[in-house]
Amino acid sequence: MARFFASVAVAALLGVPAWAEVSDNKVRIGILNDQTGVYADFGGLGSVEAAKMAAEEFGGTVLGAPVEIVSADHQNKPDIASNIARQWYDTEQVDAIMELTTSSVALAVQALSAEKKKINLVTGAATADLTGKACSPYGFHWAYDTHALAVGTGGALVEDGGDSWFFLTADYAFGYSLEENTGAVVKEKGGTVVGSVRHPLAATDFSSFLLQAQSSGAKVVGLANAGLDTQNAIKQAAEFGIVQGGQRMAGLLFTLAEVHGLGLETAQGLTLTESFYWDRTEASREFANRFKERTGKMPNMVQAGTYSGVLHYLKAIEAAGTDETEAVAAKMRELPVSDAFAESGRVGPNGRMISDVYLMEVKTPAESKGEWDYYTVKATIPGDQAYIDPAKAGCPLVQ
Repeated sequence: MARFFASVAVAALLGVPAWAEVSDNKVRIGILNDQTGVYADFGGLGSVEAAKMAAEEFGGTVLGAPVEIVSADHQNKPDIASNIARQWYDTEQVDAIMELTTSSVALAVQALSAEKKKINLVTGAATADLTGKACSPYGFHWAYDTHALAVGTGGALVEDGGDSWFFLTADYAFGYSLEENTGAVVKEKGGTVVGSVRHPLAATDFSSFLLQAQSSGAKVVGLANAGLDTQNAIKQAAEFGIVQGGQRMAGLLFTLAEVHGLGLETAQGLTLTESFYWDRTEASREFANRFKERTGKMPNMVQAGTYSGVLHYLKAIEAAGTDETEAVAAKMRELPVSDAFAESGRVGPNGRMISDVYLMEVKTPAESKGEWDYYTVKATIPGDQAYIDPAKAGCPLVQ
């Protein structure tokens, strides 16, 4: 008994809860994303490296237990992702799964995680349903979502005269959600949607879709897709002279990685929305330069968001004094988010992390001062405006 009270006293002096416990004597975080396909540059191995950076920055341990990062490629297929996630949870002692590029994958893994009572944190998928009708008590959504992208890019272009839209939409949950959210913003601001067409994921030939967009006469062609799909659509649009003909191209989910892939000559003038830009603050520059030393590239919002999500999860375990799911999920909602990604973020009751997002314009080659100097920040959109009010998101967990 005396030994017990002595340990309690030492724990109190150290600021560590006496009931601290970590299952399996380790904390294992799985980064599950597309590492070889259309979204490989969007998050990919860069997100894995960002997660490792967060674990190392935290000291490599939490509550005295080592932190391990594991990863796998889900190939943008929900069945493959679910099988990997189930194996990780059932036999490989993975405590939480993060990143989850591709909305159909994220929805499937979030449902499985809820069933297994495990935490998942999404930074790579976009659909706002993750914290809406498909929300989970253990599910969290970081970095961006379709509503924030719609408010940022869609709203800005309508206000700038782009009041008629035609959508090229990826034919799965993410694309539908992005088109729906952006279309709603366009109409709210007095614009119209004149049509849309859907294309398969990882399409290589956009000619028929672009011809429909061109013949629609819409002032804005909204690309409700991402990754290589967006890059290929923009490249082929140039061949059809769509911009030269007076129409504007809107990359509704376009990040620093895709701008780098296209080059400024092709991407210049594009309007886009991201929740992180490496050259915005001292903290973002410091993190980004460390990331570049390890990867050769500057991070986008998905990779920086993964870093932030891993840090927040570890902080929550430390604050809870355990890695038990219910306790950690509660702390994740309670603690503020303050790091190189977001200075003053907070997590809503539906799991949506709310922080500011930024309307960007891609610089011309003449405006850029060097490699990775790609954006002019045109406006800061407060998180409360960018994201749906948790009480109105449709999450059954929120009264």
